[in-house]
Amino acid sequence: MDTNKRPDNMLRITTTELANAFIDEQVAAVREQVGDKKVLLALSGGVDSSVVAALLIKAIGKQLVCVHVNHGLMRKGESEQVIEVFQNQLDANLVYIDATDRFLDLLKDVADPEKKRKIIGGEFIKVFDEEARKLENIDFLAQGTIYPDILESDGVKAHHNVGGLPEDMQFELVEPVKLLYKDEVRVVGRALGLPESMVDRQPFPGPGLGVRCLGAITRDRLNALREADAILREEFDNAGLNKTVWQYFIAVPDVKSVGVKDSKRYEGWPAIIRAVNTTDAMSATIEEIPYELLHKITARITAEVEGINRVLYDLTPKPIGTIEWE
Repeated sequence: MDTNKRPDNMLRITTTELANAFIDEQVAAVREQVGDKKVLLALSGGVDSSVVAALLIKAIGKQLVCVHVNHGLMRKGESEQVIEVFQNQLDANLVYIDATDRFLDLLKDVADPEKKRKIIGGEFIKVFDEEARKLENIDFLAQGTIYPDILESDGVKAHHNVGGLPEDMQFELVEPVKLLYKDEVRVVGRALGLPESMVDRQPFPGPGLGVRCLGAITRDRLNALREADAILREEFDNAGLNKTVWQYFIAVPDVKSVGVKDSKRYEGWPAIIRAVNTTDAMSATIEEIPYELLHKITARITAEVEGINRVLYDLTPKPIGTIEWE
């Protein structure tokens, strides 16, 4: 039987009851697969890795070692939330690495988007590898692979969460949600008691804010981006748009324009709002945001965020514009 093929008679998980039945089934399967051995998981704070972590903690507790690497390109409060939920609430065996300086030093003066992605991806694997080597007796690697990953890769799945771990580190994979679609993973996450903000987290690129701080990343501009993005998310949440808009974020280009603040001229960056809807991420439409809300967001960002003096709204659908700017 192909274990990477979803059985035709498998019900779509839409209710807490179905989610609980799935959880019980997976807890038993994981215990059988792992026995008393240790499992390693790269915990990004994204939906898939968070749900896998919560599921495995329920199944094997401290035998799971979660490694969370903060590359300094997370959104505001995300690494803190990982620590709060997993270490403080679920009592996970969590290794937290703040590698902010390491990543930002490597990215200094690098403006090319592909180079930035390569540096971030490559360094992530290095940091994760260093931590993995410090740990004793790890036999299994858990991954947040979900069914669309398998379908897209035609059944051949690279270590998509971790990247290419070195050849000499041989792990057997534990992939408890690999037959689920994203909406089902969210239902399972709720049943496991994860907070809504984690379960409903938007798709977030691996390089994080690194591809939204356009051009060469500087700490001051990255900080401005993080703060502006947090305001956008807060206002969308308050207006209920987090339920209807698929993805929304801020991008900040490396461009300055003149503005006026406290009756003085000053130069600042623009914050560009992107808010799109899509069913498959292949094409995307622009969400029509009420002007009243756009004015409120603009007023808050320009008043509260150091260095930003304009707010723009990107009206470009996909095609022709990609969802991310870089």
